[in-house]
Amino acid sequence: MKISREDVLRVADLAYLDLGEAELETYRAQIDEILEYIGKLNELDTSKVEPMAQVLADDQTADATLREDLVVPCAVADDVLAQAPDPEPPYFRVPKVIER
Repeated sequence: MKISREDVLRVADLAYLDLGEAELETYRAQIDEILEYIGKLNELDTSKVEPMAQVLADDQTADATLREDLVVPCAVADDVLAQAPDPEPPYFRVPKVIER
């Protein structure tokens, strides 16, 4: 599976990246290798593999494996906003960093 230079340019444009010629070729080759590996994985026969619905094995229980969920309040918003140059609770403004 070959990825074209134009494909890499399109992805770079979507990610707001300005790539040089050497970087374009490097990333084109790396993406091509990744896509080839995915192609190999798609060739595997997974017809006898059961889909996973749980991350725990049959002999594991959540009680013994996972910690209890605890809600811990985090009331730092006022302190953060107090240090912001242009606060508008519950937000603060920041300079625009992406120009398109």
